[in-house]
Amino acid sequence: MKNNIENENKRISAFTIAALSGGSGKTIASLAITRALKNRGLDVTCFKKGPDYIDSAWLAAASGNKCYNLDPFLMDESTIQASFRLRTQTTDIAIVEGNRGLFDGMDTKGTASTARLSKMLNIPVLLVVDCTKSTRTVAAMVLGCLKFEPYLDFIGVILNRIAGPRHKKVVTEAIETYTGLPVLGFFPRLKKDPLPMRHLGLTPTDEFSGPLDAIEELAKLAEKYVDLDRIVDSRATETTATNAITTLDKLLGITPGSHQGLHIGIIKDSAFQFYYPENIEALELLGAKLFFLDALTDTSIPPIHGLYIGGGFPETQAKALMTNESFKNNLLKQIQNGLPVYAECGGLMYLGQSINWKKVQYQMVGAIPFHFEMKRKPAGHGYTVLRFDSDSPFYNKGSVIKGHEFHYSKPIFINAPEGSNFSCKVLRGTGFDGENEGFTWNNTFSTYTHVHVLGQKEWAQVFLDRVAQNKRTGN
Repeated sequence: MKNNIENENKRISAFTIAALSGGSGKTIASLAITRALKNRGLDVTCFKKGPDYIDSAWLAAASGNKCYNLDPFLMDESTIQASFRLRTQTTDIAIVEGNRGLFDGMDTKGTASTARLSKMLNIPVLLVVDCTKSTRTVAAMVLGCLKFEPYLDFIGVILNRIAGPRHKKVVTEAIETYTGLPVLGFFPRLKKDPLPMRHLGLTPTDEFSGPLDAIEELAKLAEKYVDLDRIVDSRATETTATNAITTLDKLLGITPGSHQGLHIGIIKDSAFQFYYPENIEALELLGAKLFFLDALTDTSIPPIHGLYIGGGFPETQAKALMTNESFKNNLLKQIQNGLPVYAECGGLMYLGQSINWKKVQYQMVGAIPFHFEMKRKPAGHGYTVLRFDSDSPFYNKGSVIKGHEFHYSKPIFINAPEGSNFSCKVLRGTGFDGENEGFTWNNTFSTYTHVHVLGQKEWAQVFLDRVAQNKRTGN
């Protein structure tokens, strides 16, 4: 984490890259501009609006820095502002990639939209517009954005999927004539998608050969077709405002080093990649020593006091996971002996009996009584709210947590072992079956819901408290 600086305010170039809808080209623009600016020697920090791991990993690769998430549903406004200030203390450029359409939110009021996030941060918008089979109408859409929520400030417009010089000329003249906004560049219509796509969007960087090569190709497009100087120089924002920059431990209300001596395993490989950097940082701040494990290649698990398994794509790596019998058997034995395990989504699937992927059944760890069938469409997608109706290994009865889910798997229940249960009810979302969530057995908690520690600030403390308690009792 960057050092805390409280002695003076610093002005940086900061802006949101947004679009009229998903698939309009904002990720390509974000990656291209980020990498091009980094190649010029600038220190760029990226943020992703909303719950997202894959785009964030690509933005981190493009910038060479960690990418952080800002989510107006999961986090309150003061937390969002403090996190933004914390991460931009020493940077030159801050880029926030929006999600979906600029004004798309939770409801007709646009709650938790990219526009509202930009307003919270007091930073302007660089609007990316898909110009496919359209010319003057593009100006009407841009004008609508200017008038729809007038509190927003816009840097200008980037045109995407431009067919040729005449197309670019007509669209540019129309936008600048009718809206007054400058067109600051464009991306031509490409014969081949420069980024690898899959059913959840982009293929994760960990599963793609040569992500930096693809990013560098995008950077070349930005250098050739985008006026980077005008974008950087057009706006600046003050990162510290009137409040001193906080630190992550103060933001979370935790005591650094309070859990020294705990050894925590984290399975992180091409099957399990979905971890928010703040979650990892919080565990480290509390004093935990982290051991990153590879379920595909490691043959055993080192002595640890607790295990965190994030989400990912165990289905695409199912054969390798299945054939690593030594690791699976070692993990199962430790779970049976009481190892505290917190498993989210992909981690939940790995702990199950099997995964059925492309008509082939792959045996998994076998710690919880579910088979998982992969579906062609999402089985659960969006924000979640869970209420605990009974105690669980990590949350007490009465707790309410907010998170998000995005899974294509459907769990098929088998006979439950004695002492197991669903510990919480779904107030929002899908979970296991639209009603039940948080399967617990022994000291294992398995859920489809991902949590972000800036939204669920007690998460790291609760996790390590239980691990420490288990260590003291000698289990």
